Amino acid sequence: MTALSPRPGSFQIDGTVGGGGHTLRILEAASPDGRVLGLDADPRAIERTGRRLAAYGDRVVLRNVNFEHLDAAAAETGFLPADGVLLDLGLSSFQLAEHDRGFSFRAEGPLDMRFDPTTGVPASDLIATLDEERLTRLFRDYGEEPDARRIARAIVRARTEAPIETADQLAAIVEAAVPYRRHASRPGRGSGRAAGRSSGHRSPARRPIHPATRVFQALRIAVNAELEVLPRALERAVEVLRPGGVLVVISYHSLEDRIVKRFLATERRGCVCPPEAPVCVCGHEPRLALVGGSKPQLPTETEVATNPRARSARLRAARRLAA
Repeated sequence: MTALSPRPGSFQIDGTVGGGGHTLRILEAASPDGRVLGLDADPRAIERTGRRLAAYGDRVVLRNVNFEHLDAAAAETGFLPADGVLLDLGLSSFQLAEHDRGFSFRAEGPLDMRFDPTTGVPASDLIATLDEERLTRLFRDYGEEPDARRIARAIVRARTEAPIETADQLAAIVEAAVPYRRHASRPGRGSGRAAGRSSGHRSPARRPIHPATRVFQALRIAVNAELEVLPRALERAVEVLRPGGVLVVISYHSLEDRIVKRFLATERRGCVCPPEAPVCVCGHEPRLALVGGSKPQLPTETEVATNPRARSARLRAARRLAA
């Protein structure tokens, strides 16, 4: 909220509505006439937030759209140019609590994990069809899982005996293959998203995580093509901002944060031609200036104690230049 600084009369875009917590705070800060366009790939999130924010009338406009299409949504709803764009990546607490979605390794429901259940294939299909080598790469590349090979082998062995169709089934297989004591949380890693975080600069304390955490993260990222979608969403967010408008991104693991960090670094530079080029031919001009310095904002220890899902959050912000 400090970075966005919503004002009365401003146009804000919440690209990841989730439970509507950030949208509500923006509406309150931009009272009496600031407006928010809320997007989410999850239709349940749109329905839930629509009920929660019904009292705000036409000050809030909601669309069931993936944030990679935020430019088209902003044009269609009259939110151009925008004064601020917020992208809160990963999962919402509501999605983790919906046991029929398969996001949580404690769920007994289907192993689905799709934000939009009408597109793509469920995670159970990947578990059933990928061979050991491809599962290993998936867990290693998208989950940064050090025991990826061991887990992949256990999954392939288990599915020959019975289909792996529920989240708790998969979690049990992973836990048996990789004992709990082998895992501990690391700064910049984890999954899950929660609303209402404060900002700070102290690293959260290390704590044990469930052995299946990184496996579930990897599957969710693959099912929803999150790392492919994010760069497009960042590009379009910059395009819709007015000069002086602010982009705020909250990420939860190093894969996301690395993409955001590199994007902001590129957009801060002028020429992006290869070093060996004798003259500039790209014509690129800086489009962003960092807000709050080059280091990400981290949750405070107090916040992590009250809201453990915030432990891996990293917030970066930048302001749109006139170029």
